[in-house]
Formats: sequence, C-alpha cells, structure tokens
Amino acid sequence: MTRSATVPAAAPKGATISASAPQPQIVTFGCRLNAFESEVMRAHAQAAGLADAVIVNTCAVTAEAERQARQAIRRARRENPGARLIVTGCAAQIDPDSFAAMPEVDRVLGNAEKLRPESFAPQATARVAVDDIMALRETAGHLIAGFAERTRAFVQVQQGCDHRCTFCVIPFGRGNSRSVPVGEVVGQVRRLAENGTAEVVLTGVDITSYGADLPGRPPLGQLVRRLLALVPELPRLRLSSIDAVEIDDDLLRLLAEEPRLMPHLHLSLQSGDDLILKRMKRRHGRAQAVQLCRTLRRLRPDVVLGADLIAGFPTETDAMFENTLSLVADCGLTYLHVFPYSSRPGTPAARMPQVPVDQRKARAARLRAAGDAALARFLAGRVGTTARVLVERPGFGRTEHYAPVELDGAAAGEIVTARILGADVARLRGSVAA
Repeated sequence: MTRSATVPAAAPKGATISASAPQPQIVTFGCRLNAFESEVMRAHAQAAGLADAVIVNTCAVTAEAERQARQAIRRARRENPGARLIVTGCAAQIDPDSFAAMPEVDRVLGNAEKLRPESFAPQATARVAVDDIMALRETAGHLIAGFAERTRAFVQVQQGCDHRCTFCVIPFGRGNSRSVPVGEVVGQVRRLAENGTAEVVLTGVDITSYGADLPGRPPLGQLVRRLLALVPELPRLRLSSIDAVEIDDDLLRLLAEEPRLMPHLHLSLQSGDDLILKRMKRRHGRAQAVQLCRTLRRLRPDVVLGADLIAGFPTETDAMFENTLSLVADCGLTYLHVFPYSSRPGTPAARMPQVPVDQRKARAARLRAAGDAALARFLAGRVGTTARVLVERPGFGRTEHYAPVELDGAAAGEIVTARILGADVARLRGSVAA
C-alpha cells in the first residue's frame, strides 16, 4: 500500500487518494512506483482538461489488492456519478477485459499507455488501450515539477523485471527490466530539489537491476553516487525495496560514507527457509540474507532494515515457517511487509500443493506480531535521543530511519532537529529542539 502525507477520510482501505483543486482524483493501490506514476497521470489529466476524472491505479500483487481495486471503482462511481472513470495499473494491464466489463468503467489503460499524455486527450476514446508490455524496450524519464505535499517525491529509475519468481505475476504487468538513463534521473531530481522537495525516493520494480540495459551497464550504486554529487542541494535520498543479491559494492560504500543516503533499507527477502526460497526461484539463501544484514550494520551501524515476507507459500511446513519467523531476529528486521501467500493464475506456484488459507493467515499474523514487537522495541530505544525529522504535515514527520514522529512547531517541508520524548507501539513523540 502506498502512503501519502495527506489521505482524505474517504480513501478506501488499501489506497491513497491524491487530489488538487481542480481535480482529477487519483486512487492509488500498491507500490511506490504506482505512487510516482499517479503523479505523472495527474499532470497529464490536468493538462488535458479532465478536471472531473477519477483514475484508479490498480495493483496485482495479491487477489486482495484486486478485490479492493474493484471495490474502489464501484465506490468512485457511486460518489462521482458524472465523472470519467479510468482504470489502469498492473491488474488492468494483466486482465483488461475484466475491468472493461465493469459498467462503472469508462476506459482502461495499460501501464505504458497511462504515462503518455495523448492517452488523456479528448480525442482518445478507445475503451481499452492496452498494448503488449513485453514488447517495450525503453522507459521514459517522466519529469514531475513536484508532488502536492512538496516534502517527499518518488522518482522512477527502472521499470519491469527480468526475474521470474514462481509466485509473482508482476513481470506480466510491467514487462522486462528497463532503466532510465542517469542524466534524465539527475535532471528530474534537480528539478524536484529546486522546487522544494526535501527527500527523493528512488523507485522501480527491481531497482537493484538498474543499468544492465544501458550503455556501460552503470549499476545502481553509480547512479546514486552521480546523483548525490550532481544535486548537492538535495537534503535526503532514500531507496525503495532492493534485492539482496544485486547490491553492488559502490552502493555499499555509499551507505557507509554518504550521510544524505538514508540509513533505512527495505529488502526483498520473502522467506527464511532455503527450500522455500528455492521453490520461489529466489536467488539468495537464508545464510546470504543474514550475512548481508550483518554487513550493512558493520558499514552503517545505525541502519534500520525492513523486509517483504510471504507466509504460507505452497509446500511450507510448520518448521519451514519457523525459519522465516526466526529470520526477523536473525536479520534484526524492524519494518515488515507481510503477505499471506496469494495464488496468482498463470504462475508456477499456483500449481504447487497449497497451504490452507487459514494457516496462511495465522502464520501471517504471527509474522506481523513479531514485526510489531520489533518496531516497538526500536521506537522505545529512540526515546531520549535527538533525530533529524522531515516534517510532512503540521504535527507529523519522519526521521532518517523512516520512524513516524508526532511533533509541533515546524512547517511542512522543513527538516528539523527534534528531541524524542516518548514512544508508543507505532510512533514517536517529540519536540523541536531550540
């Protein structure tokens, strides 16, 4: 689920709504890349005069994400009976006909089409505009002047994925891996920084595969190094989810040496059991994940780590699950994104022996409880310290470690030093230091 500094009360569960006056409204499900692309679409729709449009940007990671998207579409039509309702995103890319069959929907756009200005022009009337995503070979650098909140912005550096994890349908929604050239990324980040954005998050489907398709094959670390050097006015740079086997040496050195690269990394781990990892067709083992976390802490002792974990993958036994549960402590994970395994049609895992749904949910609950406890311990340990906090809105901000903080006395967009006075299980309480 994406997060935004401002989420209206009417936002459906699992989504964020970004809106400006005049509209359009954008309902965003899923990853940070979708959040970035929603901003691109908002600019295109506004430029085309679609002030009354509602755009639903879907996710296909789980069946629940698709269910929530359909629920949001029906709700959007009830609340906006005269609006032009456009559906796009990964779920729409993979199964456009099912969304086009919904009576509430006026138009369905694919993941490539949604980023093209002409898709929102008045003469664009085709009910379904979804091309073969696998045929794409390039990713455009879409320039955004700034997000509505003007504090944190997502910048797309990569699209698609060349790997074929057995549980994942996303490559069929995003296509093969494609990278945005370094110069375009630098130009966009510079523009954002000039317009007051205090923190940029580099995002993509598989950002640690960055550069393999570009001349010279520059890895992600080289992109980050050049970006920080060429945009010295950017206060903070953050990375979205990264793959444990693709972290290059330059990126590790930057983590150790560059204070503007935030000490918060989110790892795509998925499981802590070697056999399950093999059946997932992941490219790392448990020992490699644990060693990586130790290396990251040696290089940056204050680094805080998160991870994606799947509970109840096909064939997972109780003992296999316990290996994943113990990974939370063994890797010292603080922020968890936990998913009960969701069978996606057409994937190899869907044909494997399935774990009963109630067991998947129970195991996911245990993982979430372990994550909640780890987060509570981390937050309690911050009490009595000071932190640099990016204020996202009056009364709320986030530390360099992405910890949420309630505090007063600072304007949105400022980075302030705050004294951490207390903590509950989910957030810190602080005050701006004199």
